[in-house]
Amino acid sequence: MMETFAMRLEPELQRRLIKTVAERVIAHADELVSLDQAIGDGDHGLNMKRGFEAVLADLDKLVQLPLGEALKGVGTALVMKVGGASGPLYGSLFLALGKSLPDEATRATLAEAFSAAVDAVRARGKSDAGQKTMLDVLVPVLAALREGSSELSGLRETAQRAAEATIPMKATRGRASFLGERSIGHMDPGARSSALMLFAIIDVMEGRQ
Repeated sequence: MMETFAMRLEPELQRRLIKTVAERVIAHADELVSLDQAIGDGDHGLNMKRGFEAVLADLDKLVQLPLGEALKGVGTALVMKVGGASGPLYGSLFLALGKSLPDEATRATLAEAFSAAVDAVRARGKSDAGQKTMLDVLVPVLAALREGSSELSGLRETAQRAAEATIPMKATRGRASFLGERSIGHMDPGARSSALMLFAIIDVMEGRQ
């Protein structure tokens, strides 16, 4: 995967990446609502849909920017349009990624930028992996990137397994933590939305979209 990123993204590929991520989240809004209704306040899907609709509205502008600036633009839109805790968390993810990722990414700089983005989410949410949050997908994917795997299918499987691994977890951060033991048995909606974004990126890079 990292070799794939060892280049400057052309505007058309940048468009497909941003567009596919946004459309994938929007398409799964009802699923995310259902997951959040089980352990949260039920608004994760609708909030994420609103945020990525704003991203799509700015798509023509975003694709003309260097990759880092485009990612910061996505992050800003999510902060402004996504309510609840998800806006600041996903906004921090994209803003930090955009700040750290050079226009021409390599294996090493991609892993380094993603690490900075994960750290930004940790800091914003005052949380870490193992607490039934989006970090339970982001941290294993970061570990896979650091290991230097070049297989997109491996990253897909890592994200899928990580999201599913939140089902038996007891939430200790966020609104779900108020449920205690009752949070067990449900996939974390933030983990699922994080996995959906990663799947979308992988699909584009594999030429599936």
